[in-house]
Amino acid sequence: MPVRPRRISEFKPIVTNLAQTSHYEVRFGGLPSQLIFYLGERGVTPRFISEDAGLLCNNAVLPTTQLATVDIAGNYIGMTETFAHRRQYQDISLEFYVDKNYNTLKFLEHWMEFIASGSSYPINGIHPPINANVDEGYFIRMQYPEYYKSNRTRIVKFDRDYNREIEYTFIGLYPYSIASIPVSYSSSDTLKVQATFKMDRYVVGKASSLDVFNVQNNNIVPTQPQTTPPVRRPVLVPRSPGSIPANGVELFPQGQTLYESLYGTNLQKYR
Repeated sequence: MPVRPRRISEFKPIVTNLAQTSHYEVRFGGLPSQLIFYLGERGVTPRFISEDAGLLCNNAVLPTTQLATVDIAGNYIGMTETFAHRRQYQDISLEFYVDKNYNTLKFLEHWMEFIASGSSYPINGIHPPINANVDEGYFIRMQYPEYYKSNRTRIVKFDRDYNREIEYTFIGLYPYSIASIPVSYSSSDTLKVQATFKMDRYVVGKASSLDVFNVQNNNIVPTQPQTTPPVRRPVLVPRSPGSIPANGVELFPQGQTLYESLYGTNLQKYR
């Protein structure tokens, strides 16, 4: 049976309320103190990391995921069944404008430099010489992941009215690749840098401790508290003061006559 024709007024609210790609914000957070100190020595302040770096991100992607599957012989002859056994998270690529102080480049380059600086910058050892990485005997040793992974970097996708949003929080995020940056003597253009980040996983929806406390995390829709009037239990008094029937003292609500307690249609007998 064909679907009945629909009026424009029926689907207009659907097609006119679509999300747009140009409203988003990137917020870097949750960087370990060892990494922040390393970047601070190179002129990248914590304020730039938490505020300016995200605003300079002119091109971002919302993360995606896929399930790794395995094919096994099924429960039926000649049939193959597929089962999911792992969730795989895709890398994300972010493009940034480069400011005049080149803090964007310093932020990305020295973040990656810190990851491989275990030989010249031991966290719990003696502070190395400033030019240790230019010595002929320089070698590379990786830092521990807990020293360079970000656990609170977020991409917030909102719309023009700022009333609705979807948030992605990245756990274990770090850059592993920076694309080549072409420069030339031709007509000038804004300098940009593109970096690719790996992650352990991401969380869809708000993930702050306050949102968890208010049960608004993970895109949970907050529910209005049910305000039900308190139940007023009637005060019970003995039916015959001083008398004790075989089955115990019978009680009835205070303020009712004996007849109302015996034959009232909306009354309950208490024992």
